[in-house]
Amino acid sequence: MHFGLEHYLILSAIMFSIGLYGALAKRNAVAILMCIEIMLNAVNIALVAFSRYLVPNAVLLTGQVFAIFIITVAAAEAAVGLAIIIAIYRSRQSVDVEQVDSMKG
Repeated sequence: MHFGLEHYLILSAIMFSIGLYGALAKRNAVAILMCIEIMLNAVNIALVAFSRYLVPNAVLLTGQVFAIFIITVAAAEAAVGLAIIIAIYRSRQSVDVEQVDSMKG
């Protein structure tokens, strides 16, 4: 079975939709961060698929290079986001985003 560009874009759109729904519907800050990671992975799939199927014999792996940068940014976002969530949990004893309405203590 051969997977074409359409298959990867459909997978990417489904993953992005699931991540977007989760980021908008969840109350837990950790779950929201995980949904943002799902959305970033969906974008990575689309970038690599476009790079592979639109320019198949390219010397520069543009989509893969962009995917590496996105993975790096996602790792930094996860580290900073988790640090902020831990700081909020220590002061408020909750990671519910409904209860965290301001950054002041």
